[in-house]
Amino acid sequence: MPEIVSITNDRLTVEVSSSGAEMQSLVSSDGRSWLWNGDAAWWSGRSPILFPIVGKAPGNKLTIDGRHVDMAQHGFARRNEFALMGQTQTSCAHRLTATDATRAVYPFEFALTLTHSLDGNTLTVAAKVENLDEKPMPFGIGFHSAFSWPLPGAEGKQHMVLLANRAEPPLARLEDGLLRVDRLPSPFVEGKLDVSPEMFVEDAMIFPEGTGTGLTYGVAGGEALHFSFENLPNLALWTKPGAPFLCVEPWHGTAAAIGASDDITERPFTKILPPGEKARFAFAVEIPA
Repeated sequence: MPEIVSITNDRLTVEVSSSGAEMQSLVSSDGRSWLWNGDAAWWSGRSPILFPIVGKAPGNKLTIDGRHVDMAQHGFARRNEFALMGQTQTSCAHRLTATDATRAVYPFEFALTLTHSLDGNTLTVAAKVENLDEKPMPFGIGFHSAFSWPLPGAEGKQHMVLLANRAEPPLARLEDGLLRVDRLPSPFVEGKLDVSPEMFVEDAMIFPEGTGTGLTYGVAGGEALHFSFENLPNLALWTKPGAPFLCVEPWHGTAAAIGASDDITERPFTKILPPGEKARFAFAVEIPA
């Protein structure tokens, strides 16, 4: 059975499972719950990590170093057991390393460490990817956290996403899980998007470029979550129409483009890490607490 660890301070309490190093709950000191509860009637995920790809591959197959391998949507890390590497009252770190099963589909020696840490009313989730191999290592990585919609204390109110850079980035859509090459007009107006369930009838809203390094999700002048992103140039917003959650997904990498190669190195925004190198990706969210 997965092991659940809890970290806490006087503002927030977070639970993290060893299965996928996935956050299970995010509760403020007043008892309000901000993270989706994982009800399988809608979606059993809560906050999975996406690695070594984000999104789908054509036919769920990749080419890596000339080898053809099977790779499920969003990769394998979210389905694997992580080892607890350390824990304090306000932080915990979980690590996944290569196994025979991962090498069969992703032939690299790697370490993926996820750290959850609290500072006041801010939670930071950081991923460190290390290339322990002797050859360059291509990968994509992303976060897929689902937050309550409506937020606690904001029931019955219009929710919005407000980009910190006030940009109007073009919209990309998926077709059979792959990224369409055409771009649609931005649904943002001066950085603001009023979200509604109808927006997600055609699956996720993906913004490959231009969303910047931070956003606010919530109610104008009311309850809101404030996000900042590190080394995560892509953004997706997703829910199932009518579901009581909204996923805020900062990524470094997207699904393969329709008609494109299945080679992992040619996927949009693939990161290629030299041997012995490491890279950090993170998001922080400030909770009304």
